[in-house]
Amino acid sequence: MTDMWLADERARARRGGPQPLFPGTQWHSPTGPQVAEPIHVRGPAGPWDQVRADLDTLGWAVVHARIGEWLPENPDSPSVRRVLGRDWARYEKMRHPKIKARFAATRSLLKHAAGVAIDAPPHSVELGYSAFGRPYLRGFDQVDISLSHTGDFLLVGLTTRGLIGVDAEAIDRQLLRGGTEQHICTPYEIKMLERVPAARRNRSAVRLWTLKEAYSKAIGQGLRFKFTEFGFGEDGAPVRVQRPDGTPGTGDEWTFATFHPGMRHCASVAVFDAGFGAPDDTAAATMLDAGLVHAVNEMVAEACQSGEAAA
Repeated sequence: MTDMWLADERARARRGGPQPLFPGTQWHSPTGPQVAEPIHVRGPAGPWDQVRADLDTLGWAVVHARIGEWLPENPDSPSVRRVLGRDWARYEKMRHPKIKARFAATRSLLKHAAGVAIDAPPHSVELGYSAFGRPYLRGFDQVDISLSHTGDFLLVGLTTRGLIGVDAEAIDRQLLRGGTEQHICTPYEIKMLERVPAARRNRSAVRLWTLKEAYSKAIGQGLRFKFTEFGFGEDGAPVRVQRPDGTPGTGDEWTFATFHPGMRHCASVAVFDAGFGAPDDTAAATMLDAGLVHAVNEMVAEACQSGEAAA
């Protein structure tokens, strides 16, 4: 059963995904600097050049992929253990095939993308997790990262300017039923949605939801920050956080954008610019003491050799 599911996911990835459900490109109206279109990275081979270019010119980059594009041929191979690093023990305990595959794919994508940001091989990238489960790069607070996934869709954001949050949902996820808007929208947003034609209302609600998730992830709150306490404006208007009554809650230090990669998902990005400009260098080998880098590389190599021997 597991092998059949893995093969199906890889086949879906090779086909390039389903056709668009409706025309259009994106909602993109930041108040600050422009956020680049998310880059489709179809596997470890990339393409990565545009990711590096976006980080250099904008200070942030967003990538997306499908699980099937990042599934290892052998989920228990030494190469998977090498990439997962500290996450291997957690991975080994997983028993549900889909959850295990998604975990391997998301961490591999995240580590490869982070490796581009710090100019280091993916297996040397160490992930840490906050008390609330938010991933971060151990030893590299100059680079902030964010991860989201829904179904077989993966989304990763990186920034060297401050904070970043990303979120993705299926564009047709049903949010507005049974009065749920009372629990996820501000009073201003509820009135705003009432003015949206019925055919587009749920899609607008999905956009609001992903923006809220992205913002709350960026500030490290997640779902602990009540979604009725902050909101966003209408589709197509300049995007900024609003108070429950619709008045501005943030300034130009925040940039927001919403995209539709593959036209079946709604992906939102929230970026906070701390105002210090881009760091002079984010390469692991030059940010750290050369002796420390050498010692860490030796430790990683020894750990990998021990893992391969044990396997």
